[in-house]
Amino acid sequence: MNVVVGADGLARCGWGASTPEYTVYHDTEWGRPLHGDDALYERLCLEAFQSGLSWLTILRKRESFRAAFAGFVIEKVAVFDGADEERLLADAGIVRNRAKIVAAIGNARAAAELPGGLSALLWSFAPEARPRPVTMADVPAISPESIAMAKELKRRGFRFVGPTTAYALMQATGMVDDHVAACHVPPR
Repeated sequence: MNVVVGADGLARCGWGASTPEYTVYHDTEWGRPLHGDDALYERLCLEAFQSGLSWLTILRKRESFRAAFAGFVIEKVAVFDGADEERLLADAGIVRNRAKIVAAIGNARAAAELPGGLSALLWSFAPEARPRPVTMADVPAISPESIAMAKELKRRGFRFVGPTTAYALMQATGMVDDHVAACHVPPR
């Protein structure tokens, strides 16, 4: 399904009207340019936690993730220790996957070490604007830029950031605009 017209009469990307949470996320966040080290760190973490799960699961747990991870403030998460790891593993409000939790903490430490900040690094991989896809079949899962981003992040010590996760991050944060052409959300 490429586009769905909601009860409000607005055309959305096919996935954007399947639940109320998706509708709000689609209309107000997904594909909108997002800047700021902590804001992008949050999205990087959530994309990694989503791996193998539904994005809806992550959206529904988002506030719990924010509470558990100190608002995703890089400097705060970077000093999490073993006790914090155990606290997070016991928190039913988040996805309790040890590898992903350890990666989120390690990624905060890696982000804290970046000389120009996480936002500048991630946005350096944003491609030139291109026409919106006509159908969802035209939306790639990876791109040359997401491959390069994942490689650079891994080189800098980040984990759980392969090319597919990097591309999902690029979509979610407006580095690429993959709303289908008929979608009501204005182009970036």
